[in-house]
Amino acid sequence: MPNQRTNPNFMNGVPELLVLKLIAEQEMYGYEVVQAIHRRTGKAVTLGEGVVYPVLHSLEREGALSSRRQVVNGRSRIYYSITPAGKRRLSDLAGTWTRLATAIQDVVIGEKHVPTV
Repeated sequence: MPNQRTNPNFMNGVPELLVLKLIAEQEMYGYEVVQAIHRRTGKAVTLGEGVVYPVLHSLEREGALSSRRQVVNGRSRIYYSITPAGKRRLSDLAGTWTRLATAIQDVVIGEKHVPTV
């Protein structure tokens, strides 16, 4: 597979899902989220600060995340944690993504997808 610098438009919504999932697991600051996405996806998903920080800010404005500022080694960092609204949003996004990924995989491997009711 060729080395990709960016991800296709198909990835819309994925940054929000990944950010929420990682922060649900543990409180993180922005660049830590960038590194965790890179590491946890085996470099398959490459999201830079220009994508992650706007997602963090948007999720905080919507009440899905809360933040606190802390000085670490003389540097000020903003740590994010998930709220109850964020947990609900994560659950909805994960369910949608799982159904979509399963349907696509069924097409790719040739199985018929039967929607659940």
